Amino acid sequence: MVMDLAVDLIHATVQLEQPLGDGTRTVGTGFLISAPDADGKPRTVLVTANHVLQKMPGATARIGYRIANPDGSWSYSPQQVKIRDGEGRELWTHHPNRDVAAITIKAPAEFAKAALPMNYLAADDTFEKFQVNAGDEMMALGFPRGLSANSAGFPILRSGRVASYPLAPAKVFPTFLLDFSVFPGNSGGPVFVSRGSRSEPAGVQQASNATDNGADAGFIAGLLTQQVELNNERLEIGIVTHARYIRETIALMQNPLAPATLAEGMTAVTGSRTASAEEAARE
Repeated sequence: MVMDLAVDLIHATVQLEQPLGDGTRTVGTGFLISAPDADGKPRTVLVTANHVLQKMPGATARIGYRIANPDGSWSYSPQQVKIRDGEGRELWTHHPNRDVAAITIKAPAEFAKAALPMNYLAADDTFEKFQVNAGDEMMALGFPRGLSANSAGFPILRSGRVASYPLAPAKVFPTFLLDFSVFPGNSGGPVFVSRGSRSEPAGVQQASNATDNGADAGFIAGLLTQQVELNNERLEIGIVTHARYIRETIALMQNPLAPATLAEGMTAVTGSRTASAEEAARE
């Protein structure tokens, strides 16, 4: 039976928040990945945008877990996770060049089962293999302005079309654009292609049985890190950081000396340089 990655990721996506003491709170989105440690022991990793955790000044944040009840209902059961030590040092790992963060957590047993394996993260050749191009639809999960889909705390599922070209290689184009409205609270949420989508790229349909990297359900293309805003005008465009950098960040958790990709610069034939959407982005 082919699983729908959208449903699996809904269960793996959580709201992150930290009250600021003045009646407001900092809110972001994260999702869980199952990534065994160097000894092969099971490990649940929370992935989000680095700026989400950086904007939380306190030592702990709340993860919005959801617990299934015997009667079929769900309960929202947030729990604390320590993100800084007693001296204020960050306990998470972040990519040195991209807005990606990861931290090991101890999730409730039921919730830890929702964490997706590493092989659902797109690899360097995934976009080419599945013929993903500009105009294809992708989906995104998050908590815009701290809102959830319901009182149980499930994330809100939305979609948009890839709005930039080319998409690869990631070392040259570490981010791509998605045509949909981004709000505070969306940052850190997964962006993905699911076989449950009516508008899935044709390559996913054709190649879904040709690889073992999770294509039967779809794949995680990256995570949402920014919105594009120019002269205080929101352009309703999101910036997605490639999943390659999630993989690299998780590798750095085990080995701080693991190689990390530096995006290659591009020089126009004329020697001139255009303004990019990423340079106009706001968190």
